[in-house]
Amino acid sequence: MPNQVEEFNAYRQKMNDKILSEDHKIIKRIFNLDTNSYKAGHLDVKTKELLGLVSSTVLRCDDCIKYHLETCFNEGVTKEEMMETLSIATLVGGTIVIPHLRRAYEFWEELELMKNNN
Repeated sequence: MPNQVEEFNAYRQKMNDKILSEDHKIIKRIFNLDTNSYKAGHLDVKTKELLGLVSSTVLRCDDCIKYHLETCFNEGVTKEEMMETLSIATLVGGTIVIPHLRRAYEFWEELELMKNNN
């Protein structure tokens, strides 16, 4: 049975493929800009993903939070670094982001579980 990480990734991939197959220039450019913005530059990928995690949390976008959590996890972010990052996001975003903090923590636990099962 797929867990929420696998379900999220499968759905995201399926829908991105459908959307991009429409060949809409502006949407493709936005996707490209997003992809290229998170590549290493003056800031490394890990730092950019942590910034993305804070921004996504403050904006309360669960899909974006999940995406950045998984990328952070794959970039070697520790649980302690993730929690400190989410603490800044909660400070900036206020108590309204606490439900997103809960879901983010749960998603991180699934990422850890998947790693431990492999």
